[in-house]
Amino acid sequence: MGRPSRGKSVNLLKTSAAAIIIYLNKFDSPDQPGMINHSFVRPVACLVLVYLFYRANTTAKGIMRPDDANIMGNVHGGIILKMIEEAGCIVSTRHCNTQDGDRCLALLVRVEKTEFLSPVFIGEVVHITAEITYTSKHSLEVQVIVMAENILTGGKKLASKAALWYVPCSLQNVNKIMEVPSIQYVSAEQKDEGRKRYEAQKIERMETRARVEEVMPPLPNSVGFSQSSLIHLVGPLDCILHDYVHGGVTMKLMDEVAGIVAARHCNTNIVTASVDAINFHRKIKKGCVVTVTGRLTFVSNRSMELEVLVDAASLVEKEMKKYRAVSAFFTFISLDKDNKPLPVPPLKVSIINASSEVSAKVHHKSASGLWAGLLVRK
Repeated sequence: MGRPSRGKSVNLLKTSAAAIIIYLNKFDSPDQPGMINHSFVRPVACLVLVYLFYRANTTAKGIMRPDDANIMGNVHGGIILKMIEEAGCIVSTRHCNTQDGDRCLALLVRVEKTEFLSPVFIGEVVHITAEITYTSKHSLEVQVIVMAENILTGGKKLASKAALWYVPCSLQNVNKIMEVPSIQYVSAEQKDEGRKRYEAQKIERMETRARVEEVMPPLPNSVGFSQSSLIHLVGPLDCILHDYVHGGVTMKLMDEVAGIVAARHCNTNIVTASVDAINFHRKIKKGCVVTVTGRLTFVSNRSMELEVLVDAASLVEKEMKKYRAVSAFFTFISLDKDNKPLPVPPLKVSIINASSEVSAKVHHKSASGLWAGLLVRK
């Protein structure tokens, strides 16, 4: 006799658990005492029920470290959200793979209101419990609870809670939505409440999708089309002594933005060819929000020059106004799949921005000699 499939095995356990419960309820009554020796049946029933509970639940824990902190020393909300989603993904994927058919991965489609009830501090142990509370034909709801434990005092507190919705996608075809195995509900009321939540989120998601409007992009190959910005909150890991940002951290952000601008303009592989003098005008302190903006200022046949500006403003010190912290000019080239230089599309300058574009050319320097003669002087 062949080994039963995974889905059939789980269904068999569900049926067995239900039968055992009915059996115990029937014979363990005042009217018919002593009809059965429970010394064996009760442990078996408990093991089956524990297994079924395990299939629909998961628990994770981890100690919070300094790199999990925000600028105030508390654990960053994004870290908690990431841990919540990981727990939800684990329990959802595990449950959806208990049936026969394609193996699948549960993907997040919606997060209901997430409540951050208490701050979590560095050194505390976070306990995350995720439970599947409702299943429809193609989606499932997971409710997650986050507890924070002080391992020095033993005290625990409810830190966060959230509800998430997942859909299982086949690993063979990611566009194929798999069916979700049903869960066993404690009562009919629990199932009805879950169905109400399912219908409510379904309606809200459809309304949100209907409100999404297409944004008309600027003219291709214009300055506005490729201009890009990156906003970054300066945290402890970005800083050296005295809570000021590493110069290397700032330069990396600047190069990333410049690369985005160049890639948008060329739509090819791009690389940094050179960087003109980088001027650090003022220090950037921990807790500042930095806005890194890049835009094209000059384009030749084989290279493009970009101006990158870094502005900073304190998030907590209201009296500190936004200021220019760093500025520089980057030169990029476009490459083909064999890493050979490609022609750069000409820059389309609008009349409104023409004066600023012409003045920017004053800063342009010839790119000849770069990359061992690969670049050609315009």
